[in-house]
Amino acid sequence: MISPRALLMDLDGTLADTAADLAGALNRLLAEEGLPQVKTSDIRSVASDGSRALLRVGFGLRPEDPDYGEYQERLLAHYRERIADETRLFAGMSELLAAIHRYDLPWGVVTNKPSWLTEPLMKKLKPTPRPGCVISGDTVRRAKPYPDPLFLAAARLDVPTGHCLYVGDAARDVEAARSAGMPVVVAGWGYLPRTSPPDEWNADQIFDSPGALQTWLIEQLDRDADNAR
Repeated sequence: MISPRALLMDLDGTLADTAADLAGALNRLLAEEGLPQVKTSDIRSVASDGSRALLRVGFGLRPEDPDYGEYQERLLAHYRERIADETRLFAGMSELLAAIHRYDLPWGVVTNKPSWLTEPLMKKLKPTPRPGCVISGDTVRRAKPYPDPLFLAAARLDVPTGHCLYVGDAARDVEAARSAGMPVVVAGWGYLPRTSPPDEWNADQIFDSPGALQTWLIEQLDRDADNAR
């Protein structure tokens, strides 16, 4: 891979561990319907797929079902109300962001989460340094797996797509990056699905922690700095 000049990341399951708050929203909706609660571990492997996956786990609902829209609206209202009660940056993520800041690498977020949820969550998380761009699922007409949001993120950071590294925990993240001509690695610490092994996604690498990604990135940047001397 070309040594990156910018870092782009997915939000849920990559930058931040949002699973507990997603499960909490689902459980409040289940309680309203008099149904049994779920554990965070029950939804963790599908959390990156958002409300569609949560409603499937909790209620067996699919988008084509007549009540789906009503349940989705109620679920997301619960989630927005308590969007960051338990959500935190993944362990090691603050250190990763501090490290790339020392190397003057800009970074940004590219998520399929709608902006009305992304914006309040990012305000609660307050990552340091602040991202140079935040692209939500409704920022462009076509979200991931289309490459459109990655093209926009690269443009906003003023870095060619081929020099941006994208990090995500879903097959659609890899597909979008490949379509954008962007190197891509898998966040092995994220919400990896049980039915689709990440080593089949055609990513450049898989890292098991933000710390491992940080170590690799710093090695690349130091090597390039040595070669430039």
